[in-house]
Amino acid sequence: MMNCKEATRLMSEGYERKLTLRERLALKMHRLMCIGCTNYGKHLGFLRRAAQRLREGGAGSER
Repeated sequence: MMNCKEATRLMSEGYERKLTLRERLALKMHRLMCIGCTNYGKHLGFLRRAAQRLREGGAGSER
């Protein structure tokens, strides 16, 4: 069974590379049982989208 440390590592790595089928399934199973990692994944996605918007200048930047 995957632990939280491994799950958070894979969530981060998932933005850098394509996870294997085994990794994706293990991560999905872990997140179904772990609210902490589910929330971490949501926050990670939010931060990634916010950073992308800042890079694009679309986050209400002053001109």
